[in-house]
Amino acid sequence: MSPREALKTYFGYDDFRPGQEDIINSVLAGNDTLAIMPTGGGKSLCFQVPTLAISDRFEDGCLCLVITPLVALMKDQVENLKKRNIRAAAIYSGLTADKQRVALDNCQFGPYRFLYVSPERLESEDFRQRLSLLPIRLIAIDEAHCISQWGYDFRPAYLCISDIRELLPNVPLLALTATATPEVEDDIIDKLKFNSEKRQVFRLSPRRDNLHYSIINTDKKAAKTLELLQASTGSAIIYVRNRKRSEELATALNNSGIQADFYHAGLNAAERSRKQSDWKEDHCRVMVCTNAFGMGIDKPDVRLVIHHDLPDNMESYLQETGRAGRDGKDSDVILLYNSTDRGKARKRVYDNFPPRDFIEQVYHKTCDYLQVGAGSGLGHTFFMDFNDLCRVMKLPMLPTLSALQMLTLAGYIDFREEQEIQPRVRINVPRESLYEYDFTPEQEQMLNNLMRDYTGIFTNLVYLRHMTNGVNEAEHNILVSLAQRGIITYIPSLHANPLTFRQERQTEVYIPKAIYDTRRERYIERLKEMIDYAEQKK
Repeated sequence: MSPREALKTYFGYDDFRPGQEDIINSVLAGNDTLAIMPTGGGKSLCFQVPTLAISDRFEDGCLCLVITPLVALMKDQVENLKKRNIRAAAIYSGLTADKQRVALDNCQFGPYRFLYVSPERLESEDFRQRLSLLPIRLIAIDEAHCISQWGYDFRPAYLCISDIRELLPNVPLLALTATATPEVEDDIIDKLKFNSEKRQVFRLSPRRDNLHYSIINTDKKAAKTLELLQASTGSAIIYVRNRKRSEELATALNNSGIQADFYHAGLNAAERSRKQSDWKEDHCRVMVCTNAFGMGIDKPDVRLVIHHDLPDNMESYLQETGRAGRDGKDSDVILLYNSTDRGKARKRVYDNFPPRDFIEQVYHKTCDYLQVGAGSGLGHTFFMDFNDLCRVMKLPMLPTLSALQMLTLAGYIDFREEQEIQPRVRINVPRESLYEYDFTPEQEQMLNNLMRDYTGIFTNLVYLRHMTNGVNEAEHNILVSLAQRGIITYIPSLHANPLTFRQERQTEVYIPKAIYDTRRERYIERLKEMIDYAEQKK
């Protein structure tokens, strides 16, 4: 089947968007391919079409491994593919071990075409071993800029992808991202170990004729936002820089008759999912958010994107504004700017690159907070409350967060963004002794479910992965009642920052020039480009 036949048969389109066909032909030629395409440019078709086009060539199966950090994107694409009668599976946090096993069995033995996983999944040795048994013909990496420490969203787990390439040495790779500087482009090619003889890079113009960019200089940003929303129709996104401001502005808009909600990384998974669904289904017109919102959101009719605050760089700005007008219709993208933004930008440099002695201070205060002594800690993981660390150790939040990220890049720790840690349970009473206790029907059912689903529950604390949306109130009360009797140990779900020590506690900390000085210089340079754009300097 030709790529055009696959496009028409499975997706109903007669023609490719600009650049798509060249990228697909490069993939089909067996090249390692980097595609830098604007948001809304149709990146997913660049790996879906070639996989479907060649699927009938392999009697033992044809599978595309898709690596993406976006769980929402995984779920959306799997559902959309299933609606087109294309078999696809996704493995993400929250699936039971049995469901993961079934998904991998389906991909190994069934006519499945796509397997979506997060980069963190690649860190599992068990998963890697199973991966080598799958009929993988293409590796697609979404948000590929995340592999580069020069990018704006570096994720250490992406570095595991090069290990996967060694397991699948003859499988071509397609790396996709919306924006990448020349440094990030080179880093992607290097870190992903592109074939030096068979590789192609496609850089498509971020310009989209249906997006109308403008800059408005105003000291009254909230009033101007309300005015712009009242003058427009359709869905809108408003980007702000902090969580508190997203909540305040959403409240102010609602009070003025504009249906709005807020979104940021401090919300739990259920809240984020509900808010995202409400906005996508037009139950809510305006989403006021931090940059935690938007990646992987495929809503075609966003008519207006407003930036209340100056983004860090043009790449981030283009990524976020590219969420407007994905249906090809005219849409407005507006940056609100005033004289105070330049001063705020200078403070941002300090917040992102605090002094070296402060970084060392954060390291030792974090060790003290976690009670990790000199020469210990290697390999230990803590579920840390970042806000409590800053409160107890009297540390400023933004510079401290940057310091922990710098220590991660330097290899001292592995500090992750706030996650919702699933509830954990251990049964303390031997299985043969449980019959001696009197249980309510609900307690007995809960224990039976736990013993059936988790074989190691009598010896270890296990995550309740089958409760994908968390423990509801009734389940929580049953677990608490069993814990009060000493039958189980129960640790409810919590929001925490996982922190793993990659070295024993050191007496001194050294941050290499490439991680601190070079990155700081580039950050300042790119921020200046953003300021020059806002002030319309050529």
